[in-house]
Amino acid sequence: MYKLLIVDDEALVREAIEDQMDWERLGFECIGSCEDGKEALDFINRHTPDVVLTDIGMPFMNGIELTRELSASFPKVKVIIFTGYDDFDFAQQALKLQAVDYILKPVTAAELEQVICKLRSELDSERNQMQDFEQLKRQLRESQPLLKERFLERFATSPMTEKQKNENFSYFDIEWDGSFVIELAIEVDEFVWSQPKTLSDEELIRFAVYNIAQEIIADRSGTLIFRDRENRVHVIISSHQRDELHDLSTQVAEEIHSTITDYLPVKLSIGIGHVCSLTDKVQRLNQSALSALDYRFVIGTNQIICIWDMEQRKRPELLSLIDWESELVTKLKTGSPEEMDEWIRQIFIMFREHAFPFDICHMYLQRIVLTIMHTLYVMGIDSAQVFGANQAPMNEMTKFASMGEVEAWLKEQCAKVVGSIKSMREHQCVFQVAKAIEYIKLHYMDPKLSLKSVCYHVSMSSSYFSTIFKQTNGKTFVEFVTHLRMEKAKELLIVSALKSYEIAYAVGYSDPHYFSGAFKKHTGETPTDYRHKKIKGLV
Repeated sequence: MYKLLIVDDEALVREAIEDQMDWERLGFECIGSCEDGKEALDFINRHTPDVVLTDIGMPFMNGIELTRELSASFPKVKVIIFTGYDDFDFAQQALKLQAVDYILKPVTAAELEQVICKLRSELDSERNQMQDFEQLKRQLRESQPLLKERFLERFATSPMTEKQKNENFSYFDIEWDGSFVIELAIEVDEFVWSQPKTLSDEELIRFAVYNIAQEIIADRSGTLIFRDRENRVHVIISSHQRDELHDLSTQVAEEIHSTITDYLPVKLSIGIGHVCSLTDKVQRLNQSALSALDYRFVIGTNQIICIWDMEQRKRPELLSLIDWESELVTKLKTGSPEEMDEWIRQIFIMFREHAFPFDICHMYLQRIVLTIMHTLYVMGIDSAQVFGANQAPMNEMTKFASMGEVEAWLKEQCAKVVGSIKSMREHQCVFQVAKAIEYIKLHYMDPKLSLKSVCYHVSMSSSYFSTIFKQTNGKTFVEFVTHLRMEKAKELLIVSALKSYEIAYAVGYSDPHYFSGAFKKHTGETPTDYRHKKIKGLV
């Protein structure tokens, strides 16, 4: 219901307008009537109507003067002018001030109702707009903490002009204790539950981490806190003295870490970045704090990590990737599982001792995985046998939060690779030896049969073939060929009438005398004695 005031120096007109109109139906309440502008202004000061219906020609203060006063002091009050034809020029002046409409006298109830209905639509529209605006203001006030967090995140991570910084500092009532700042990046490493919990439980704990950190810094002037989109908590500390920020930030970090880990079932790490000036590239704040946090991957979790400590560590020159890859390929192809395990252990010892930056560690680890995959490809082994079907080892490696987890995973994968290569080699060896034996059985009668000719046939080196042949058969190549020839000779001595020298030629000996000596060494008898003995036994 809108409030309405009638102003006219004629009492009959005032009464007629007040009594003849159904104001309640039209959405208005007539709260009074005045006989001149001065009286009306006094009334308005006390009651503030929404609408004023006023005549122009009145004593003491006419309608134009009243409209001018309302325009200056009550700009939201709507004014409708009653005017005669003689006063039309005055009505136009009133419209230029604040009047929203005018009605020519004499006015009928229907004409007045039409104007009033039009005005009510305008008032309803303005009220709705005002309500929407107030709702937006309320939402803005409620969102202020989140908006402040988003600004602080942008402030710490993205370039800003001095104007943008200062405007936001003013808007969010941000005050610094000095022009030097440092950032702490806090992140939960692990939830230490006595039994499995839900995702909502984890979110509740993360919120508690933020609350505790907020309470700890609440009494510290020039210190701000915000959360980023990765569920990390960030604390920015300011000071006039650059030199004191290292100690101050470490003290705050220690208090936050000990309090949170004492009260909440979590392990968490805090990275402390470099000191920056508010006028410098402040994004170094966030970059260096997160870089410190990344060192968890190398030195472990649940601790406070200062970037300046990590960067001051003396590091050896990095090994050549070619050297690493060559060593790794050798271990994979010819090393034992124990040797492979020790090689990986030494690599990770170096990472930890010298605290290589996170990105350097990942570079080497990626190259190690790529070398493993390439070795499998060259050896003709399906990588799915090692890493599993539909597994992307490069992506798998990025899921681990610490160097220890990667080391254990890499040892497991390399052990599988060594086992797969060994199994493949054993299978290949059995196949190659079988192929060689088949060749020997077909060519044992050839005096030119040699280790070299057999190795050429199976495409293997003499030394390697000799080794695997002995491992597979329990005999050297010479022992195997000699045994085969002697057995064939024994068979021919019994079933044929061939002379001894002919049998020598038949089983691959070009020197019958050498054959006789070899036969006696093999059987303990000469070929002739062996034949007589066997024939006599048959008879």
